[in-house]
This record gives sequence, C-alpha cells and structure tokens, in this order.
Amino acid sequence: SCCSDSAEAVVSTQSTGECKEFVDKIDNFQQIVNGFIELMEGLSTEVEREKLKAIGARNLLKSMAKQRESQQQQLIGLIHEKRTQLERYRIQLQSLEKAESEQQDFIDQFILQK
Repeated sequence: SCCSDSAEAVVSTQSTGECKEFVDKIDNFQQIVNGFIELMEGLSTEVEREKLKAIGARNLLKSMAKQRESQQQQLIGLIHEKRTQLERYRIQLQSLEKAESEQQDFIDQFILQK
C-alpha cells in the first residue's frame, strides 16, 4: 500500500505536470491565435482604407473624364460659333468690296465726264 501511494503520487505529480504543460500550450496557442486575429484585423483595416482610396481615385477619374468631355463639347460649340462668325465676316467683306468697286467705278466715270 505504501508503494502504491508513492506510485500514485508520482503519477499524480506527473499528470499535474502534463496538465500544466497542456494548459501552457493552450495558453500559448491562444496567444498565437489572438496575435493572428489582430494581424488580420489590421490587414482588413488597411485593405478597407486602400479600397476607399481606390474608389475615390476612380470617382475622381470619372469626374475628370466628364469634365473633359464637357470642355470638349464647349470647344466644339465655340468652333462652330466662330466658323459661323467667320462666314458672316466673309460675306460682309465681299459686300464691302463690291460696294467699294461700284464706288470706284462711279468715281472713275465721274472723273472721265469732266
């Protein structure tokens, strides 16, 4: 009985040691898991931040493209307006040149009559 008590004590001590070792390993594993979770949460936050920056950049590019398209339409309108104005000036010039020519002819006729 004496020996069996001693053997039980050794086994009990050994079991207690194994239990403590197991609990330590579980604690260590829990710390690793917690660290991994924190790392993933940090990466998730970073990914979300980069995603928002990308969305912002994309929206800015769309806005710039629309602005450029609007400017292009304005310039096309302005070119059309200037071409119309040029045509009016060309017609006006022809009319003035004709009037000048008729006046010059009249002056020439008047001088010849004297």
